Amino acid sequence: MSDLSVSFEFFPPKTEAMAEKLWASVEKLAPLKPSFVSVTYGAGGSTRERTHATVEKIVQNTDLPVAAHLTTIDATTSEVDDVLRSYWDAGVRHIVALRGDPADGVGERYVPAPDGYAGAAELAAGAKRIADFEISVGCYPEKHPESPSFEHDIDLLKRKVDNGATRAITQFFYDNDVYERYVEMVRKAGIDIPIVPGIMPVNSFRALTRMAKLCNATVPARYEKLFGHLDDDPETRQLVAATVAAEQCHDLAERGVDHFHFYTLNKSELTYALCHMLGLRPKA
Repeated sequence: MSDLSVSFEFFPPKTEAMAEKLWASVEKLAPLKPSFVSVTYGAGGSTRERTHATVEKIVQNTDLPVAAHLTTIDATTSEVDDVLRSYWDAGVRHIVALRGDPADGVGERYVPAPDGYAGAAELAAGAKRIADFEISVGCYPEKHPESPSFEHDIDLLKRKVDNGATRAITQFFYDNDVYERYVEMVRKAGIDIPIVPGIMPVNSFRALTRMAKLCNATVPARYEKLFGHLDDDPETRQLVAATVAAEQCHDLAERGVDHFHFYTLNKSELTYALCHMLGLRPKA
């Protein structure tokens, strides 16, 4: 599996202690030479300044290619365009274009901002008008929770590709058959960009089940048996989580997947262990 590549996702820290933890994770994972690292953007643009500061620090202090997340929520097109220009000026050449979730929380009805971009497809087109950004977008193997059908989801993905997207990163999932069926549907629709699996190792079972409900991701019943009583036993949970996630990644690799996007939650240990088990080693 020496031909595998990876990318890592971080979120902007809220406190100095969290910033130190994030930077320790970046330094631990950087020697694995990821294809890129991405930095998330809070609901309603709530982390705009912290996201930009985190992106800028990684750009200035490492040689890692950085992808900055950007959403359409609660911002006019001119405000979003200003952010895009500031990213380009800071040396960012890769954007993860997302519709985003309402500031009131996932599950609230999405309403485009007045004079704002209508969604991720329009944001992708806007980014391309500003500069020649590489554009990644999101996709949902189990269907977006607000979407009426898979056909609707795939039509949206098609529009994103038409507007410049060259990669789609999935929401996390735990059933590889679900991912494979989704890729088959996407290919039948004539979409040929990479559909990169988003991998979320179990860092907290309580938090995972809460997130899964919000984003329409299925947590297998066996995970309750594996993790249900381990939130207060982090050392055992981490061992079990590494084993389970490695099994998932190895199976995906056998099905032809050659790139994995890890949701690190700003923790390096599990992600580093998974990369090691996939055969990735620090490069001199």
